[in-house]
Amino acid sequence: MESRNILLRNTRFDDFIHFAEWEKQKQVTDFLSIEEGRSYEEIVRESILRESDPSKLQFTIVLKEEGEPIGRVYISRIDREADSLDITRIYIADMKHRGRGFGEEAMLLILEYSFMGLHMERVTLDHYTGNSVASSLYLKLGFQYEGVARNACKKDGKYYDLNLMSMTRAEYFEKVHVKKY
Repeated sequence: MESRNILLRNTRFDDFIHFAEWEKQKQVTDFLSIEEGRSYEEIVRESILRESDPSKLQFTIVLKEEGEPIGRVYISRIDREADSLDITRIYIADMKHRGRGFGEEAMLLILEYSFMGLHMERVTLDHYTGNSVASSLYLKLGFQYEGVARNACKKDGKYYDLNLMSMTRAEYFEKVHVKKY
């Protein structure tokens, strides 16, 4: 998948070293349920297990011109019966690449893939309470709030609330697809 500035490609083994480096950085893990101190081996093991699970997909966000990996997308809970999936994790790792629209481009690619490629009816995601950057982007794209899952995730021994959001197929075609093309 590609947009003006980025490519979204299936994650490869050589991407794991980037993930291990990125996921040690506070600016990446602040609003994600990633435990501190995860090793490269743990990330590889987790990613390989995900690859063998048909309800999960992993992508690497790459700058199109430079070929440089800059982020990650993890989709889970792909349900072919209910035609739904969850965008479980998405981030742009390096601060020099943030605020430049790459996250929005990645989200638009994932939404197009979800609704047009996989023919999903519903896409969900969540974000930590207090993550105003994520909230702002998701609302801009047309996601709707569904509620708050209290103490829904645990990170480093502490529980966090998650704000639940979703977008339906009709909302995508009404709000996102029309604006994109």
